Amino acid sequence: MHWFGIASYESADRGQRMGLVVDGKVYDAQAALAAAAPDIRLPAGGLGGLLADWSALQGPVLAAFEAAAAALVRPGQAALQPCTGALSVPYQPARIFATASNFYEHAAEMGTKLAARSESSPYIFMKAESSVTPTGSAVVMPPNTERLDWEVELAVVIGQGGRHIPVERAHEHIAGYTVINDISARDLNRRSDYPFSHDWFRGKSFDTFAPLGPWFVPRDCIGDPQKLRMRLTVNGQTMQDATAEDMIFNIAEQIAYLSSIVTLRGGDLIATGTPTGVGMGRGVYLKPGDVMVASIEQIGAIENHVIAQAGP
Repeated sequence: MHWFGIASYESADRGQRMGLVVDGKVYDAQAALAAAAPDIRLPAGGLGGLLADWSALQGPVLAAFEAAAAALVRPGQAALQPCTGALSVPYQPARIFATASNFYEHAAEMGTKLAARSESSPYIFMKAESSVTPTGSAVVMPPNTERLDWEVELAVVIGQGGRHIPVERAHEHIAGYTVINDISARDLNRRSDYPFSHDWFRGKSFDTFAPLGPWFVPRDCIGDPQKLRMRLTVNGQTMQDATAEDMIFNIAEQIAYLSSIVTLRGGDLIATGTPTGVGMGRGVYLKPGDVMVASIEQIGAIENHVIAQAGP
């Protein structure tokens, strides 16, 4: 399959439109399809609408996108002009599941003692959907944290939902992938006023604490997602650099585990864990003015800057 991505961008009339990403450029998706697949009409709601009816729509729509992407790079073809509008999040996930301490070296840098893998299962929490923010936007630092941290993660987007999905069939339920930066207020992850030592919701669900994007890449455009290299820089300095191959529980195992608890739905997003190199492990934290770039090969990069929250 010719590589392409599906984006959401802000058009000149301030409306949200679906974009087709080819060679790092974003083109209006409907305009790109006009020549390659004129009979295809994109679903309302952009990528979110496509994911909501993934089983029925993925075949014809993705085939049309692939044809349009191939046409855009074909020598001698009249090129459609790329769009210049700001990127939005690729879609708005209704549920964000996140897997904690899923890399051995990251667990070690956090001082987390793990049970033997054979005696354990993924540790998954939920992150508020309102924390999502696009590339190019600001991460807002709450006034009550001094330990704001970064976590680049491979985000898996569910296409075909299901319950009790076996590991060997999990790949079939993946629609595609994107990049997420799981921002964390480390000092707010801890509680001393209750007998429960951790508060994942408070520490990870502030507005803007989930930069997401820059676009969505369909599953079949990527070979083995476990071999993808993940990187994060702060002010140009490399902080994280590892591959998804180092996960304790791989993507398929996470999907199988989650579906043993809940019925997965099209559009659900799984943040699959972060590698070593976070700020807490280094004793270095984010401050206003810092710029993060989280990237995953074969997908893309998201860039976000930190600002202080204005007012209470």
